[in-house]
Amino acid sequence: METAYVLVNCKLGSEESILDSLKYLESVKEVQGTFGVYDIIAKIENSDKDKLRETVTWGIRKLENVRSTLTLMGIEGQN
Repeated sequence: METAYVLVNCKLGSEESILDSLKYLESVKEVQGTFGVYDIIAKIENSDKDKLRETVTWGIRKLENVRSTLTLMGIEGQN
């Protein structure tokens, strides 16, 4: 299973609506609001690395009011 963590920076005041939208994306397994430069962290999992990339590129990054993302890919076998 491929795993990635996506840090999301949102437009001010849109955090709750983005959190709600993330929960409905297919590969998103967990979401959590955070303090700091990034407003949300999302854990995404899929057995297909291309599906993971699609979730980030066409799902998360295309959500309204998402300003930027930073994706951290897990290293298989190092858990």
